[in-house]
Amino acid sequence: MDRPTPSLAAAAPSPAPSGAPRRAAPAGFLYGTAISGHQSEGGNVNSDCWLAENVTPTLFKQPSLDACDSYNRWGEDIAIAGGLGFNCYRFGIEWARIEPEPGVFSNAALDHYSRRLDACLERGLAPMISFNHFTVPRWFAARGGFEVADGADLFARFAERSAARLGDRMTAASTFNEPNVQRLIALLMNDGRSAEGAAMLEACARACGSERFSSQIFVPHEATEATLVDAHRKAMAAIKAGPGKVEVGMTLTMQHVEGVGEGHLGPALEEALYGPWLEEARACDFVGVQTYTRVLIGPQGRLPPPKGAEFTDSGYEFRPQALGGTIRFAAERIGRPIIVTESGIATKDDTRRVAFIEGALEEVRSCLDEGLDVRGYIYWSLLDNFEWTSGYGHQFGLVEVDLETFRRTPKPSAYHLGALARAGLI
Repeated sequence: MDRPTPSLAAAAPSPAPSGAPRRAAPAGFLYGTAISGHQSEGGNVNSDCWLAENVTPTLFKQPSLDACDSYNRWGEDIAIAGGLGFNCYRFGIEWARIEPEPGVFSNAALDHYSRRLDACLERGLAPMISFNHFTVPRWFAARGGFEVADGADLFARFAERSAARLGDRMTAASTFNEPNVQRLIALLMNDGRSAEGAAMLEACARACGSERFSSQIFVPHEATEATLVDAHRKAMAAIKAGPGKVEVGMTLTMQHVEGVGEGHLGPALEEALYGPWLEEARACDFVGVQTYTRVLIGPQGRLPPPKGAEFTDSGYEFRPQALGGTIRFAAERIGRPIIVTESGIATKDDTRRVAFIEGALEEVRSCLDEGLDVRGYIYWSLLDNFEWTSGYGHQFGLVEVDLETFRRTPKPSAYHLGALARAGLI
């Protein structure tokens, strides 16, 4: 049975209230929020990250455990997103749940994600699906992950089976979330974790009784990138084969590179950050821009933030203006429709979250005024969830989650952004 799916070109928004210093969003503009599977669902026991969180030594400050219990409370999360006024919901499907053993596909897991898609559509939320948000099945990691060439075929098989069951209700999808994240880690987050990460992966291999264990965000890009490119191409073809007419794109980590002084190394840093992924993105239906801050670089290398700069709880500069730079970069260098698929801030002070959102939307507004093809703004994240090696200490969410009772409490920032989305204003 054919089901109606919201389009990237939906109905025009409501007109702006008189006197509001804003503009109406373009027709079909996607206003939403996002979560990922492992970070919110909890109990993802067959995944590589679950194992890595629970071995010794580990880079994770704490294990994910039940996370936000979104695997069971997904209906409440979708109801919150829809009730706030959003028209788009970005979430991930977990490969480790759908294919817990090689070649063994769980109809129950596919049914679970099918119900989520139906609930999104019932709430007027265009579903945007991530087929991979860093995590893979434990068995896949234990055979070498994307360090092994046929890993591309295995990922494409998962994408094909999942799309066959779910694709008729997806509005948009991405194959990989931030496939260039390993490049970002190498460039900007080289904090001496390489040896510790290798020891963690060795412990994972011992726990699996395997000779190796390859977890995507903890191995260098040189080991996996060729296979990831192949996997992206094959998975994109599998998703677009249908059913449905899914817009398939790629989300990139795109922190704004600002060169300082004559002869600065900005172009070299951009090349190192993106590698082959700008070219791959040119073949996509859209590019997802994911921006949190900027990077200053001079002729000798990276520079510190200016004196007196404000920092987020994640330790980087509070710089919502960076989003305008990356949107313009994507427009110039990729030339595909742009969706801001992640923009957010880790802070316990929700007034700063509102300020960050306002600063980011001002940049989106300016880019639209310049005629750039920006088709959506999706805040990261809906929930205060599990932030990888940082555990639960960094709170990006519009909604607070009590990790014992799982009670959800929307913050003022949720109502602020939701009201703009409901009014169709930027």
